[in-house]
Amino acid sequence: MSELEQRIQRLEDIEAIKQLKAKYLHSCDTKNIDGIRECFAEGDIVINYGAIGEFSDRESFIALFQSMACNDAVNDMHHGQNSQITWHNADSASALWDLYFYQVNTDTQNLTQLAGSYHDKYVKKGGQWVIIETLFNVTSTVVSNIAEEGTKIIFAGKSAG
Repeated sequence: MSELEQRIQRLEDIEAIKQLKAKYLHSCDTKNIDGIRECFAEGDIVINYGAIGEFSDRESFIALFQSMACNDAVNDMHHGQNSQITWHNADSASALWDLYFYQVNTDTQNLTQLAGSYHDKYVKKGGQWVIIETLFNVTSTVVSNIAEEGTKIIFAGKSAG
């Protein structure tokens, strides 16, 4: 592969990784379980979301996601930004992403605002990029309750978990 071809491949791969992360975040917001599943490699992977849990395969993570988020009361918004993607070669990459997360829970009347960063590793399998490792570190959290009596801060700090 020529230097120019390698540079073009690198740019195409970085764009594909951006699209993959966008698909993951959007699939979480829309509760698209198949979309979430497609973002992760099959078999042994690493998902470490701190207080939410650690998982060694995508199905155990998806099961927890379904139990926590797949109901009409939970409305999520995941905004990934400031991507810093490192292309290692045509089949391997890593990235740091910032996340702004906001959740409205109509059952508990809680609002959760969270910020943090993802540290991801990717591989290309069958021509498609997938996540093989994702670690999330919380940097700030605010949980408030919006009852009729008024808004009350339940927690403000780094991590409520």
